[in-house]
Amino acid sequence: QVQLEESGGGLVQPGGSLRLSCAASGSIRTINFMGWYRQAPGKQRELVAAMPKTGNTNYADSVKGRFTISRDNAKNMVYLQMNSLKPEDTAVYYCHAHVTTMTSGDFYWGQGTQVTVSS
Repeated sequence: QVQLEESGGGLVQPGGSLRLSCAASGSIRTINFMGWYRQAPGKQRELVAAMPKTGNTNYADSVKGRFTISRDNAKNMVYLQMNSLKPEDTAVYYCHAHVTTMTSGDFYWGQGTQVTVSS
């Protein structure tokens, strides 16, 4: 079994910054993909940033130049540095990963962390 746990959300003023963290734990053999999605009220969940174990990162156009995804493969963690936050960034942010265990490979989601950008 694999668990993903996010932290770092909160309330921030427009123009501010937050850093989200996601820790993967459990019977992990390899984490092939880690990323961040978000879901605002009344909207579909959307990709924010994705980072394979090797290769190029991918960002939503709306966050390019403001958000940065990074990974610490040794610690099974992924981070999302969010700068110049806007009210439209308000959403629940979810960590998402494809993990290979000793027996299978599956996609997993965290429980989500709320980010609210408001003055």
